[in-house]
Parts: sequence; structure tokens; C-alpha cells
Amino acid sequence: IILKMGKVCAVFGGSRGIGKAVAELLAQKGCRLAVIARNLDVAQTTARNLGEGHLALSCDVSSEQEVQKTFEEMRRNLGPINYLVNAAGINRDGLLLRTKTEDMIAQIHTNLLGTMLTCKAAVKVMIQQQGGAIVNIGNIVGLKGNSGQSVYSATKAGLVGFSRSLAKEVAKKQIRVNVVAPGFIHTEMTARLEEDQLKKGILLGRFGEPHEVAQAVVFLLESPYVTGSVLVVDGGLQLM
Repeated sequence: IILKMGKVCAVFGGSRGIGKAVAELLAQKGCRLAVIARNLDVAQTTARNLGEGHLALSCDVSSEQEVQKTFEEMRRNLGPINYLVNAAGINRDGLLLRTKTEDMIAQIHTNLLGTMLTCKAAVKVMIQQQGGAIVNIGNIVGLKGNSGQSVYSATKAGLVGFSRSLAKEVAKKQIRVNVVAPGFIHTEMTARLEEDQLKKGILLGRFGEPHEVAQAVVFLLESPYVTGSVLVVDGGLQLM
């Protein structure tokens, strides 16, 4: 008797912040997780805390070889993947005139190229599986822009164009691609921000929590008739 195991889900950037919250919620729903991060120790701690049967892997998403190796390891240990979540991201904020070119390239490589590479690898597997779902984590600044974040905003806006185009390419293969665009969420990335000032500009009057974004991600993974969409999870920030 073959037991019906839960879906296999890869979460890049799954060791902390929004990615970690997504991994926790999917594990609760019976998925088998690959928690993937640059730092293997942190990924292992996160994976262990999810319970039995999950995998921790180290990967620099901007390296095509590392991405391919990661997908091979997942296939060997968990089987072919059903869900992909791209939550790996870096920011090097600063005015454009003060931004070093290598800091621009680092953000483009991790946030944009990295997502393209993981999607390419995942789509290959999902075509053989005859279906799957991808959620890429964008950001509200990719839609509305933000002073001091021109490069980061560009990478997050790029994810929207990329995801919508990919959704058109793979729909016939029963693969769905969506984007979640969070606003200000309590993570390491936002820890240094002036929260009291910023929350005045948010309709709901507070920063969000990672698990609140995770709910939106899982909703998109599980919604069979949603593809090519951008779900804003920002407490009403974009309306202010």
C-alpha cells in the first residue's frame, strides 16, 4: 500500500522571516518541506523544529549550479516538488547616488535572478508531474516605489513582470504562478526601521506578522483557479 504523503514544498529563504512562517504553516498542513537558505545551520534548526521528515539545504540562489544541486537533493530525499516558494531576498538600502554597483548587482542576483533560476528548475519538475504551484514574494515597494530603495524596488517589480509572464508560459501544463506583495512586516529586514513613524501611514495602524503573510502564500498555493495574480498584504499601506 502506497501511503498518500503530503505535498513536497521547497521554500527558498525558509530559515527565517516570511519564509520560515510559510514553512511552519505548510508543515502544519502535512506538507514535506525543504527549508533552503544560505546558512545551513539556521536552515537545519528551522527544519528540525518543523518535526520529522523535513529537509534542510544550503543554497546560494544566484548560482545556477547550486540551484540544480539543491533540486537534485530534494528529488532524492523528498521526491518531485509540488510547491515552490521564493522568499530569499536581500536589501542594501540607500540613495542611488550613494549605492555601489556591487550592491546593486548583489540585490539583482539574489532577488531576481535567483528566483528565475529556482523557477526554471521547478518548472522542469512540475511539467513531468503535470502540475504545481509557485509563489514569489515581492514587496509593496515594487508596486509603489520607495525613496532609498530604488534597486530593491526594481528587483521586486521585476518579479511581478517575470511571474506574470511565466504564468502565461506554463498555464497549459497546469502550473500556477503568483506573487505576494507584503508591506511592513516584523522581520530582521525591518528591525531597524522607525516603526512608530511608519505605522501612521498604514491603514490598520501596525506592522504585519510573518504568519499573516504566510496565510496569503498558502492561500495562493492551494487556490486552483488563481494564477498570474499579485496579492497585496500590506495592512492598507498602498491606499494611504
